[in-house]
Amino acid sequence: MKTMIKILVGLVTATLLLTGCGSDGAKSSSSPAVAQQISEESLGLRKTDLYTEDSTIAEKTEYRTSQATRSSKIKRAFQDAPPMIPHDTIGMLPIKVEDNRCVSCHMPDIAGAMGATPIPVSHFTDFRPRGKMVNGVFVMSVNDYKNEVSIKEESKLQGARFNCSQCHAPQSQGNLAVENTFEPVFTSKDGANKSSWSGSKLTEALDTVGEESFVTKDDLANKDSKAGSLEGAAH
Repeated sequence: MKTMIKILVGLVTATLLLTGCGSDGAKSSSSPAVAQQISEESLGLRKTDLYTEDSTIAEKTEYRTSQATRSSKIKRAFQDAPPMIPHDTIGMLPIKVEDNRCVSCHMPDIAGAMGATPIPVSHFTDFRPRGKMVNGVFVMSVNDYKNEVSIKEESKLQGARFNCSQCHAPQSQGNLAVENTFEPVFTSKDGANKSSWSGSKLTEALDTVGEESFVTKDDLANKDSKAGSLEGAAH
């Protein structure tokens, strides 16, 4: 009897083992093939090893070498964008208050003869309101809450505009790693080559007091409220 039991146990065990192997085989035959591993050199734009810079050579930056008065203008990137510098700037940088080579060609009265882009009227306009001391108290000349402005057009280049290279820079001729597909839509017919910041354009949309404003009449009425100031407010 014991022998028969051992035989039955052995048969059951063998059956279970065969069933398990058969099911594993079915699973392995239906599983998808392992995808090819992506190399780290194929990641990113530079296509080189991510853990070292030894074999990484950046695209050479090449600025235009044409001399001033002989270069061709670069179209603006968008309406009223600061124009790029199309000529060589060797010996012109850094720009200092007492040494600004740009004004020798770009001042409006000589720019035409030099074939240069004239400095716009906005650079000769003082947008900074002047305050004054009254009985030891500094008083603003304009009401900021009413968005009043103090604009005065002058004949000299404003101090806030002396550093031309803060907004204007040479354009590199190197190849782009990612192509730029941006297409500008100019609001003026000559927007690609000329600034529109003149005349009433300088003060356009400055009046922010009204129904669709960030500053409302209620704001103006409560501008001196203790709840609206840091001094003496109960928090």
